[in-house]
Amino acid sequence: MPNWQDEVIIVNDHLKLHSVNEAFSEALYDLVVRNKAALQKAMDWPKQVKSAEDTRKTLQGNYLLHHRGYAKMFMILQQDRLIGVLSFNQIEPSNKTAYIGYWLDEAWQGKGLLSQALQAFIARYADSGEVRRFVIKCRVANEASNRVALRNGFRLEGTLKEAEYLNGQFYDQNIYALIVDKRR
Repeated sequence: MPNWQDEVIIVNDHLKLHSVNEAFSEALYDLVVRNKAALQKAMDWPKQVKSAEDTRKTLQGNYLLHHRGYAKMFMILQQDRLIGVLSFNQIEPSNKTAYIGYWLDEAWQGKGLLSQALQAFIARYADSGEVRRFVIKCRVANEASNRVALRNGFRLEGTLKEAEYLNGQFYDQNIYALIVDKRR
């Protein structure tokens, strides 16, 4: 594997984002297991998490995507303790558009940490000029995720009908966007 450098985005004295790295395998596996029931209500992938080794292999794939610029995955660290994930699940370089995904340990929700991390994440990629259109897609019924988008300045652009398949059922999905154009 090439020797790419880790990226760190400092959010504040206690909170930082650290780019994906297989060194997080055990901690991420433990965090997913602790939050599996809640995560499965919002996402399909937690069902596939069976072992720390599976998590390590997934992180290796995400590491390649991250450093090649097809996606970005960051661990959210509160005083160096892993508490969640913030990512660009997909990046469209020619359109300077990125699709954001996130989740936070239930014990750390409701403290504003995700919003702080999201603001630093957006600032980093807007300032570099890599991304100008940030998109969050979430189920209409996922009230917490909809609040995150609205609280962070995203505008609802519309609702996609039956756009998300989860737990054997189709759900409508809200699409939010935030455009940050540093050229203006």
